[in-house]
Order: sequence, then structure tokens, then C-alpha cells
Amino acid sequence: MRLTTKGRFAVTAMVDLAMSGGGRPVTLADISQRQKISLSYLEQLFGKLRRKTLVSSVRGPGGGYRLTRPTSDVSVGEIILAVDEPIDATQCGGKENCRDDHKCITHDLWTDLNRHIFEYLGSVSLFDLVEKQRQKSAKSSVVEFVERREGAAAVVSETL
Repeated sequence: MRLTTKGRFAVTAMVDLAMSGGGRPVTLADISQRQKISLSYLEQLFGKLRRKTLVSSVRGPGGGYRLTRPTSDVSVGEIILAVDEPIDATQCGGKENCRDDHKCITHDLWTDLNRHIFEYLGSVSLFDLVEKQRQKSAKSSVVEFVERREGAAAVVSETL
């Protein structure tokens, strides 16, 4: 079981959209440039996200994509499922035909793991991810400011 680039990139792009949009449409070219994700790949992902009504598109100059719901109402699990990302730890895809058309002895373990993964991904909202990124950005801005200020103070004291 692993989460492929499809699910990872969809979540990354949605976080970028949520952070950059502020209600206005954001172009996929902008997301592509910021996140280093192929534009054609984003077009495929956003087609699926649009069909699942997680985003809407605006045509024409100043067009792009915007979220259709508040960030607190969109879960990571929803985003991953919207782009057809299967997360399944079982060998049989949940069909219980793991070993010679019978359920294997560890099937229930992997089924329980699937349930926990989906519960966790369903409990993390786009809002949560955006807030974490904003907090990180704010902290790094403060550190940069302090470092620049201390550096400037050192230069001033050396010249005196």
C-alpha cells in the first residue's frame, strides 16, 4: 500500500489553491510553477476535482479555479478519493479472495488499517493544512527578520 503522486499532488495543489485564492480564481499555471507539478498533470487532477465538485472553474481572462466549499468542509480523504486514489493495504482489494479465493489470515488486520487510514485522512481538513503552512511561514518570517536585524546591528557595531 502506498499513496501515489496522484493523491499527493492533488492534496498539495488544493492546499496551494486554498492559500493563494482568497476567493479569486487561481490558474493551474501558477500552481504548477509554485509547486513544481506538471501543468498537464494538474489539468487531469483538477478535471476530477471539478467533477467531484471540490473546485469550480472560471473561464476567460482572470479565470482559473476556486474552492467550492470552505476549507474546513474539505477533508484530505475526500481529495484523495476524488482523484481515484486507491488506498488499500489488502492484497485482494477488499474482496476477501486473498489466498486461493479465500480470505487470508491477516485480511482483517489490513482491513482495520484501511479503516484507520481513512478515518485519519477524513479527520484532517484543508483548513488544518493551510493553517499549519501559515504558522510555518509566520515563524520563518520572524526568524528571518530577527536574523536580518541582528546582522544589521552587528554591522553597525563593527563600524563604530
